[in-house]
Amino acid sequence: MNLESTLYDLAIIGGGPAAVSAGVYASRKRLKTVFIAKEFGGQSSVSADIQNWIGTPTISGIELAENLKKHLRVYAEDTVTIREGEMVTSITKNQETITKPKETSFLLTTDKGEYTAKTLLIATGSSRRKLNVPGAEKYENKGIVYCASCDGPLFADMDVVVIGGGNAGFETSAQLLAYAKSVVLLHRRDEFKADPVTVKKVLGNPKMHAVLNAEIVEVRGGQFVESIVYKERETGNKVELKATGIFVEVGSIPATDFVSKLVELDSFGQIVVDPKNQRTTLDGVWSAGDCTNGLYHQNNIAAGDAVKALEDIYMYLHAK
Repeated sequence: MNLESTLYDLAIIGGGPAAVSAGVYASRKRLKTVFIAKEFGGQSSVSADIQNWIGTPTISGIELAENLKKHLRVYAEDTVTIREGEMVTSITKNQETITKPKETSFLLTTDKGEYTAKTLLIATGSSRRKLNVPGAEKYENKGIVYCASCDGPLFADMDVVVIGGGNAGFETSAQLLAYAKSVVLLHRRDEFKADPVTVKKVLGNPKMHAVLNAEIVEVRGGQFVESIVYKERETGNKVELKATGIFVEVGSIPATDFVSKLVELDSFGQIVVDPKNQRTTLDGVWSAGDCTNGLYHQNNIAAGDAVKALEDIYMYLHAK
């Protein structure tokens, strides 16, 4: 394993919009940075057509990933060292000394090497919980969607289904109601987990309908999704519902296991941050994007939060 002797000002972990935004700003501020990314792009890499990435009317997930990489490389020069294809497995905080109490650092261990940095920005994102029924894998990106803000407009004037009964499910339904012909929300439990006010408002739309106690059984179609089959848990009856799009909102899994003993995580495994500056509960560590406990998770928000964090990191380093 390669152990670098360089002490970096900052280590950025991640390869999505948050991480890359931070990397570009770190370079422009001349912070000696190591950028560690398993891959570029984040969750949106699988999207066929992203229409809400500000400044670009339409772009595929693959193009977005390539653009992020290009943008970072243009500005990296000799300031940002890019380690693509590496995954951080653990982080250890070096102990403070009595004589130099502020000169702390962090040791990052990856599957290929070790790096030391004065500060950290964790932007590892999260992964969507997948729908695990027959047909779900076959029709992913062929009608089954995991990002309404990315792909929702593609289903204008169509009949769509949302799976999930939490706030995310109802927020997705609200977005879809702006252009879909109809929206049916299916939830496997006997009551919704979303805020009552949100539930009432969304269900008040005449194009909206919800079904409780609906256990998803199968996704059917030809070249693309054509219907979804669910079982009524109370009766056992199976119902086939015609749908062109299926939006899955059954939760996400933040990529935070490797920092579970370093910073505070909430009950969902998300990193707890101060929304004013993205600081975590450990001095010298910031976080941005979908791995945090921020209220909303989207590409543009992730990028903005990372810039906010970088501004604070710069002030933190230069205040010493």
